[in-house]
Amino acid sequence: MSYAESVEGALEYFPCRYGRSRTLFRGPKREVQAPYVAFLGGAETFGRFVSEPFAAQVEAALAEGGLPHPCVNLGAVNAGIDLYLGDPAVMALADQAEISVLQVMGAQNMSNRFYGVHPRRNDRFLHASDRLQQLYPEVDFTEFHFTLHMLGRLREISQERFAEVTAELRLAWVARMKHLLTLLGGRVLLLWAAGHPPPDTHVDRLAPAPLFIERGMIEALRPRASAVLELTLPEEVLAGETEGMIFADFEAAAAAEALRPLGHAQIAKELTPVLDRLLR
Repeated sequence: MSYAESVEGALEYFPCRYGRSRTLFRGPKREVQAPYVAFLGGAETFGRFVSEPFAAQVEAALAEGGLPHPCVNLGAVNAGIDLYLGDPAVMALADQAEISVLQVMGAQNMSNRFYGVHPRRNDRFLHASDRLQQLYPEVDFTEFHFTLHMLGRLREISQERFAEVTAELRLAWVARMKHLLTLLGGRVLLLWAAGHPPPDTHVDRLAPAPLFIERGMIEALRPRASAVLELTLPEEVLAGETEGMIFADFEAAAAAEALRPLGHAQIAKELTPVLDRLLR
């Protein structure tokens, strides 16, 4: 069952589409008229299980400060860079924004020279390339449906060969992010919001998120962005407690791993003055 469907006890996200996009975003749908701010990213930007995600809180804070700008939430659960680059309607929406806030997402959920992912549900593994099949001839790739499942198995078999895969993911991520920032004219606030600062060296583990991203990759993007905001969130706001969150019984495990309302509030508090400065 999709996160966008209505279930008793679950949070109503009022799923909506913009233009000709086939992707469902969090609603209610906004009347998009300039000037506005676009928010792009994964489950944290979407605000899963949280009634007021940080995009909505930033909008309220900007208005209170005398700078009213609608904040259009274009976050999507399990999104990767491909979701945006492959969706002309969403790219046009982001391009017309005064500025876009782009959450740093992991490198695992995007097509690359080793494997392909679904164009909208980027966590869905579609196929392995000949190159990956040659690198792992003992693996039957037809048994995988999700990128993390597949990558976890590859790491178990050979960390040395797995390092080749993650090296490709890092190269592809930087190239694709540079392309995305260029398409948006550099009017992007790049947001790192995680329980740790960007690591200085390669980390080939499957946690914590965002996966496979290191400081040098962020620094390579800095000249193409309007600003970079790095937030290291305390552990207590990242996961665990579900107080203040809204979810159905069967969603309890997922809710326990989601960013808590306090985390959204902290991100909004740090984002607002940076956006205020850029918008003025």
